[in-house]
Amino acid sequence: MRTQIEIRQEITARIIEALSNGKLPPWRRPWQMDNNCGAHTNAVSQKRYTGVNPLLLQIAAARHNFSSKWWATFRQWKELGGSVMKRPANVPEGQWGTSIVYCAPVTKKEADEDGDESESTFFMLKWYTVFNVDQVEGKCLDHLRFGNAPLNDHQIEERFLHAEKIVAATGADIRHGGSRAFCALEDNFIQMPHRHLFDKPEFYYETLAHELVHWTEPPCRLNWDRANEGYAMGELIAEIGGCYLTTEFGLPTSDDLTQHCSYLKTWLKGMEDPSFIFKASAQANRAVDFILAFSRKHEPEQEPALA
Repeated sequence: MRTQIEIRQEITARIIEALSNGKLPPWRRPWQMDNNCGAHTNAVSQKRYTGVNPLLLQIAAARHNFSSKWWATFRQWKELGGSVMKRPANVPEGQWGTSIVYCAPVTKKEADEDGDESESTFFMLKWYTVFNVDQVEGKCLDHLRFGNAPLNDHQIEERFLHAEKIVAATGADIRHGGSRAFCALEDNFIQMPHRHLFDKPEFYYETLAHELVHWTEPPCRLNWDRANEGYAMGELIAEIGGCYLTTEFGLPTSDDLTQHCSYLKTWLKGMEDPSFIFKASAQANRAVDFILAFSRKHEPEQEPALA
């Protein structure tokens, strides 16, 4: 059984390999406009994967050319009427399924000098294996495959309106003009170039999403520990969080590597510490949840999906 340190080291090694191969980093996903593309999601619970798992799933998707966002365990696909395909001969043993992690709560009882017991809870990483619907046979699952749910013009327009609502709900001071995008933390505003200066409208929202993640940084919001983590870590958090938020908008990310390449060496060096990517992805998730909370707090709560 692998230790917690070994699990973190293996995950970090996967991400380092993905960053070093000259392709898109695993948090970028320039998917097409199709309802079956987007944030990696469990096909049964309908819940999106969080933490470091979207990165691990995207690495597998890129390696095997998966198009769909839908994943599930072997048993879950069987319960849905599907059958996971046999591992192809060209895929090494152990690399057909994708190992991801979940944090399992563990409760520990401790007794003090007087014999009084108290409980403390901590979390342990545990592996489990999932498969993409592209690896699963069964006509009953065709509705989950790429190409079977293309977006029409009205649906695409709705996604841009959805993005606008999320941004507007934050109340962030967003100013337009000039040729640079940045978040002025001390003055508490975001500066953006005008929309028509972007090649595609979705690239405007991708850039804005990056700056909105930075906007969560001050003490009045999430109070990032920038002093200890450094500038490159802050950019990695904004890079990952911005891509996550763009996906929440329902829009693809670009394949522009300009910002990514300028920080690549620093990020790879930081990953000598196995906790580095976990810190970045956790903070990115917190930032996205913080931003989305403004638009979600007025929505009626839905009943949880069955797992």
